[in-house]
Amino acid sequence: MASDSASTLDDEDPTIAELIAARPQFAMHAMDGLLMDGVPLNAIADALGTPSWVISAPTLRRRYREMAVAFGEAGLDVRIHYAVKANDHLAVLRVLGGEGAGADVVSGGELLRALEAGIAAERIVFSGVGKTEAELRLALRHDVEQINVESAEELEMLSALATAMGRVVHIALRVNPDVDAGTHAKISTGRARDKFGIPYVDAAVLYARAAALPGVRPTGLAVHIGSQIRSMAPFRAAYGRIADLVRQLRQDGRSVDRVDCGGGLGIGYRCEPGGSPRALAGAIRTSLGKLDLKLMVEPGRWLAGPAGVLLASVVLEKRSGGYRFVVLDAAMNDLVRPSMYEAWHGIVPVSAVDARRPVSPADIVGPVCESGDTFARSRNIPPLAAGGRVAILDAGAYGGVMSSTYNARPLAAMAMLDPGAGRDGFAVIRQRQPVAALWRDEIVPAWLR
Repeated sequence: MASDSASTLDDEDPTIAELIAARPQFAMHAMDGLLMDGVPLNAIADALGTPSWVISAPTLRRRYREMAVAFGEAGLDVRIHYAVKANDHLAVLRVLGGEGAGADVVSGGELLRALEAGIAAERIVFSGVGKTEAELRLALRHDVEQINVESAEELEMLSALATAMGRVVHIALRVNPDVDAGTHAKISTGRARDKFGIPYVDAAVLYARAAALPGVRPTGLAVHIGSQIRSMAPFRAAYGRIADLVRQLRQDGRSVDRVDCGGGLGIGYRCEPGGSPRALAGAIRTSLGKLDLKLMVEPGRWLAGPAGVLLASVVLEKRSGGYRFVVLDAAMNDLVRPSMYEAWHGIVPVSAVDARRPVSPADIVGPVCESGDTFARSRNIPPLAAGGRVAILDAGAYGGVMSSTYNARPLAAMAMLDPGAGRDGFAVIRQRQPVAALWRDEIVPAWLR
């Protein structure tokens, strides 16, 4: 199975210098080591220990603005709804909400997080294939901007709930266009065999049904075909099918005012080009730009991925059976993507001295009791003494948010870089979880005490 970050450069990994040069948020300082947006990562590791997450507010802002400018230059009025699932920390939501982002949520918890972060309900779109009655009632009580309905069954349930509550909610039908995004199977969502959305051939009939139901007001369509997509061809194919459906619905006398174009724009985990917001804007404009629609997008990874790193320290280097292993104090419970998706992440020494040393192949692994607890295989990396530090790059999306406490390992600390953070340029946004918190909420039955 191909990696979710596969590229034409897979046969030869980039060097440490190339990884840094390809990312404007990073620089290597001779004394301070690896800098992220001007802040020494060693200073954060000194303050918080490792493993620790670092999120850069300047990078979040820079990328949001780049995307917004791209749509503006294309002459499109597109509302950007950040996909909260990519990184749901309140500080991240505050930064992006402050830039004008709305939120795309897929659970009641994410909805409440977005509200807590100050994102108004009228800027929140509720997506997801398995919304419960309780979650739909929550969305109705808060009068969210839109609910993306994923099935005929959900449509009937939502209509009944809204009617009972005396509410009318704007909905879009999420259509499955049967387009293969060409990405990892576990993050592809727009093929007929995927669980998401309404089959394309059923959408027109279900839209008519929605128009006849109380409590719901169908105003448009939604589509999302997957994640980590860097080619525009799948987007163009999906948006072309949606444009055809808009025309068909209008010919049938239906009102279609908006299209939610989904997310999925990918990044370059090696040094390959990431997905381009300008190219995405072009694909949207070509397919949907002349249909007089209100448009939305739901980026997650593209905004948050490059804004985050995971800092780790070397426990030891181990030689066994002719293989070299660099064992880190971070593990798959912290960053599961390499284990789950065969994902490739750049790994860079934080020390400038370490970064200049000759490299040799090593498996870079964690301490968890699983063979899958591996960040990289046969990766060229310099010798690293116990206590040496590395930064695992492009981990701001689907990193900390997917962490667990497997092997009774507490959740890592987290810091945010920001010029407004004071003298040090960063602030702690999550303390390291105390070990005792792992069992704080567990109850031992009386007969076992």
